[in-house]
Amino acid sequence: MKPIRAIKFVWVTVFLAVLSAGALAGPPVVPFLPSPQSISTVPQNGDVNPYGVAFVPHDFPNNTGGPLQPGDILVSNFNNMQNQQGTGTTIVRIGVDGSFSTFFTTPNATPGGPGTGLSTALAVLKKGFVLVGSVPSKDGTIATSGPGSLLVIDAKGNLLSMITDLTINGPWDMTVDDRGGDVAAFVSNVFAGTVVRLDLHIDSHGLTVMKKTVIASGYQHRGDSAAFAVGPTGLVYEHEHDTLFVASTEDDAVYAVQNAEKATTSQGTGNIVYTDATHLHGPLGMALAPNGHFLVANADVINSDPNQPSEIVEFTPAGQFITQLSVDPSQGGSFGLAVNVKDNIATFAAVDDNIPVLLIWTLPIQH
Repeated sequence: MKPIRAIKFVWVTVFLAVLSAGALAGPPVVPFLPSPQSISTVPQNGDVNPYGVAFVPHDFPNNTGGPLQPGDILVSNFNNMQNQQGTGTTIVRIGVDGSFSTFFTTPNATPGGPGTGLSTALAVLKKGFVLVGSVPSKDGTIATSGPGSLLVIDAKGNLLSMITDLTINGPWDMTVDDRGGDVAAFVSNVFAGTVVRLDLHIDSHGLTVMKKTVIASGYQHRGDSAAFAVGPTGLVYEHEHDTLFVASTEDDAVYAVQNAEKATTSQGTGNIVYTDATHLHGPLGMALAPNGHFLVANADVINSDPNQPSEIVEFTPAGQFITQLSVDPSQGGSFGLAVNVKDNIATFAAVDDNIPVLLIWTLPIQH
């Protein structure tokens, strides 16, 4: 695969090394921000265990009448205030100005009912919609969980509809190729070990699902008493080569699925692009850094290493390990993460769901 064209950091060619002030050969690496900004993700109803992280796009419409502004960050909560998994009902908004509010609460929610257990599958679309996965549980265990759904929410935080189908089975994470009126939404299913592509169309009448296609399958998956569910999670889509990258937790590897937007049938798991027994401990959420490298959070439920807790690992598209960053001194704290770039500024946001908080780093970059 050809190298991904990328933005380069000032003085350095890696991303997390700047955040963690790691040493590299050559000129010394000086961190632009010694420590991240830390913001609680707990809303008024007490939901905890933040999972998904998504930035509001720069071209998000400003005439919606809702609270969302370009550059805002949304965070979805998986647990309720009793810390029962699969029962959270809220998405919180962290404004560019530092303000905090609850953007969305599932209406008339009951434990295990539709719209509870909001997962890492979180995306904000250019046309003013928010998508989030629901993986519900009646009592906080996978034993009482159902296949879940994708919630479609408008810019004011109103629930418009729920997408349910046999192809949706534990929507655990998501990425989108957002072209405005047409969107390809890729969703990883933690209960089925698959990835489904939803072809969406958006017009004045709203959002319509035109087609659903399982484009990848065969990833290992299982229930877990601590992590709730373990299976395919983080997704990154690379448009230039029509390639979808899949972080599969139980497989402890990252795969590349070719022809992701053209595929009409499953391409299997795809090819392994990164596996690393030393640094990977069950990859979860994943994002593409401005330097073209991948960032992947670790679950610490696979290949666990107490000396590398809650790590976010950086590696190249060729599968070379670069560096790692711990977000919490205890294991199991890292999950969702996202990167935003505007006006030569990169913002990197990652949850620490042990506390629970959102950590935000802001770094200058140059082309």
